[in-house]
Amino acid sequence: MNATYRHCCATGHSASTMSQVLTHTGPTTGLKPQEAAFWLGKAVEWGQAESPDLQRDTCIHLGRLRAFLHLLLTQMQKQSSTTETMRTLPFVGQFLGRLSWNPCVTADAESRSLLFQCLWSLYSEEPQNAVEKKANQWIRNVFCQLATEEDSATHLLAKHVGLPPKEYHRKVLRKMLCLLMEEVGQSCSSLSGHEHRCSCDSVFAASLACISLLTRPETAPLIGALLQRPVTCNRAALSQDFLDAVSSAYSRKHVTLEAQSVVCLWCHSLTSLEGAVMSLLDSVLSSPASTPLSLEDTVTHSLLPKACSQHISIFLVVNDIFRFMLGQVEGNQTLLSLIHTFTLCFLRELTALQTQECVSLKAFFPRTPQSLLVPLLTHSSEMDHEAWHVHLVRVTTVLRRLIEDDEEEGSRGQCNVFETWFLLVQCADWVEVASQLLVSATPHDCGPLLWLLTFYHHPTNRGHHRTQQLMAARETWDHLLSIFLVSAPPPPTHRLQLLAKLILSRIQQASLSSLLFVSLLVNFAVFSQVTVVDATEIVGKVAQQTGLVREAVWSVNMVGFRLNRDRPPSGLSDRVQLRTRALLDILSQGAT
Repeated sequence: MNATYRHCCATGHSASTMSQVLTHTGPTTGLKPQEAAFWLGKAVEWGQAESPDLQRDTCIHLGRLRAFLHLLLTQMQKQSSTTETMRTLPFVGQFLGRLSWNPCVTADAESRSLLFQCLWSLYSEEPQNAVEKKANQWIRNVFCQLATEEDSATHLLAKHVGLPPKEYHRKVLRKMLCLLMEEVGQSCSSLSGHEHRCSCDSVFAASLACISLLTRPETAPLIGALLQRPVTCNRAALSQDFLDAVSSAYSRKHVTLEAQSVVCLWCHSLTSLEGAVMSLLDSVLSSPASTPLSLEDTVTHSLLPKACSQHISIFLVVNDIFRFMLGQVEGNQTLLSLIHTFTLCFLRELTALQTQECVSLKAFFPRTPQSLLVPLLTHSSEMDHEAWHVHLVRVTTVLRRLIEDDEEEGSRGQCNVFETWFLLVQCADWVEVASQLLVSATPHDCGPLLWLLTFYHHPTNRGHHRTQQLMAARETWDHLLSIFLVSAPPPPTHRLQLLAKLILSRIQQASLSSLLFVSLLVNFAVFSQVTVVDATEIVGKVAQQTGLVREAVWSVNMVGFRLNRDRPPSGLSDRVQLRTRALLDILSQGAT
């Protein structure tokens, strides 16, 4: 309601004008013309209740006014549209408008409740003409100004009741929000009969009313109630403007939402969900986490794993974004680690949730071959260490068969290969386990493990280089095995230099991934039987000469993080912690 309208309300109308306004108010409405004329006359007389006499008269009539407002609300709810309401009850807009500016009326909880229910009943969810659009705008303005404006009348009433103006406005705002909370809590089941308008209409109106008050902390419960309210019918939709405003305010940290409200926001708004995923990707890729633990914290605090465990649709959207990004930057270590960590967090949330309701894993991974889904999603900590090698051989056998068959099918096969690799990236713990087992593997049984590592780091097989890359990986493994043999003397510096040159040449000539080499190097240093001093010297010199210090630091942290998370035997855990600390110390010296 603008200043012009307030001026019109203050000037009033003549008795003849009010009589004309009430001409069409008759028995069909259930309201007596004389009674309607009386209350419209009172609203004009009271104005903004600026004098003590008018305030006293308003308070004397509040009980009867509430009864009339209740009767008016009943009649309004029987109308099919705002246009019909205004035709049948032509005085209603002026009447409600005047009462909305009377602080004695709005300060009374029950009168204010009835007043605002009448306003919501007048609101058009889908305005059909200019009159209904204008009425909608007016109703929104009434609510917003009553909640925020400090006018002279409010000052007068606040002074009269002994409250500072700001405190009075806070109390009025809280009461208005409580009313809206009650409205939002109702559903179609609360209707007493088919002739009443659906109470879900108030949801859309309340969401619009929230837009200008989003950053007020008192509004947070209402925002949460709107977002978390179950959609009982097609009339309970939230305003898209409201969803966009909440999404923007939340992303800029201008509004605080409960975790479940954020999840519900993503269910309502695909744009908001996509923005959250891109924000996570941007934060991780632009400032890579220093440790796997800090990456896990970042992913967990994003709330996306929790949302994915509760809603399959959200998981599929997030996975599609990860899938697209992975196709753009195939060998990015940070992205690979993010996808892997995200999947671990998601599975943990899903496990906690499935104590209440069971959801099939196939529903979350509809594109994945079922022969691989359960074996790869089975975590290594869920089986004995002695069973790891056999499990990985089976996984590799299935992978090779699928990939060799698919690569013969051309473009369709390439798509299936990518999906297979994407699942392996999500379940990369088994790749880490393969690197660990290669330290103690024999030349006879290392083949499947080396193939798994090679495929993980080189999924696309461009130019049919996989055979060449597998040979380079085998040669690298042979050199590392000979250097880390417990019976061999500490390798001289020139031999380590030759190893570094060999690795660099293989990276260039055979397009061997540097990450594959680093993973093998670190696992040999952690799990072989050479002394800590020899292991740190080998890793420190080779990583520095190849320029892969940062990658080595991440790999060391990953080994320690995985084993601490999986709770290995205490002896192995102590040994791993001792070696990872020593390796990180020597690598930090090389980085400086």
